[in-house]
Amino acid sequence: MNKPVKFILTSFAFLSLTLLTACSKQTDDANKVTEVLLQGNTMGTTYHVKIVATEQQVKDKKVHADIDALLKQVNQQMSTYIPDSELSRFNKNLTTEPVKISEGLREVIAESIRLGKLSHGKLDITVGPLVNLWGFGPDFHPDKVPSPEVEAAARKRIGLDKLSLNGNMLRKSIPDLYIDLSTTAKGYGVDKVADLIEAKGFKNYLVEIGGEMRLKGVKHTGELWAVAIEKPVSQERSVQEIILPKDNAIATSGDYRNYFEVNGQRFSHIIDPDTGRPINHKLVSVTVIAPSSMTADGLSTTLMVMGEAKGLAFANEHDIAALFISKSEHGFVEENTVKFVPYLK
Repeated sequence: MNKPVKFILTSFAFLSLTLLTACSKQTDDANKVTEVLLQGNTMGTTYHVKIVATEQQVKDKKVHADIDALLKQVNQQMSTYIPDSELSRFNKNLTTEPVKISEGLREVIAESIRLGKLSHGKLDITVGPLVNLWGFGPDFHPDKVPSPEVEAAARKRIGLDKLSLNGNMLRKSIPDLYIDLSTTAKGYGVDKVADLIEAKGFKNYLVEIGGEMRLKGVKHTGELWAVAIEKPVSQERSVQEIILPKDNAIATSGDYRNYFEVNGQRFSHIIDPDTGRPINHKLVSVTVIAPSSMTADGLSTTLMVMGEAKGLAFANEHDIAALFISKSEHGFVEENTVKFVPYLK
């Protein structure tokens, strides 16, 4: 989880972040209501938080320090890059007996299992051995295609049917089962930070961690928060679409930043559990809007794995607000579910 695997979504508000920050430093009025910016590093990426309040209010309530402490705890629970994290210890533990886990880890695993079952296994948090095999895990990046024999051996180690959760007791049926929460843990971190901000009494805010976001209320100008979805190209950063998510979370999954090429063929970091190989279709980006960033995070990856036709059908069937961007001979093609329409600017 410390290595960013998808950071495709960029806040439209952040496009002028440097300018806004510089302007705020030019005033000595700590009691002026503005968009107070808090930022830092976490989960191998960065976080940005904007709170509509006075700088003094944010300072008095120790918001920045509490966010840092909270994200450190989440990382220590769920990272596969920290050797002694709670999740790393579970992965290294070869027992098949139930193991008691923290409430935070339980919450993320429970939602991941729910989405996995809902999608008939297209979201699979046990697919880590294949992610690692293809070079996108915490160990190394081989830049080569694994042999069929090695791939087949890794596939024997995956499957949601080999993992069970009963309350706070987590059990694996094979000793070397490996869990990777990179598809949901970052979104969970966003949700926890948003909940912390609300608990401190702030009602207008934007939280972003590595591209996953949750927003509420309005900017200090009274306008709704606007978010830019990035054009799915690796050579530049430009805007594809601007949306108004309102009081919701947003997550985008794409295959155009984290990949490697061998003999002209591109291999994405997103693995299809059914084939054991990187996805290979024309869908390049999926954006999901939902009340929970954790859920939006997991669903965006799920739909990305499914591909354009199956993903769109699944999103419509389950009433998911989703925007799909696919590549064609004539450029990018956008499709969205009916539920996504109210958020288009």
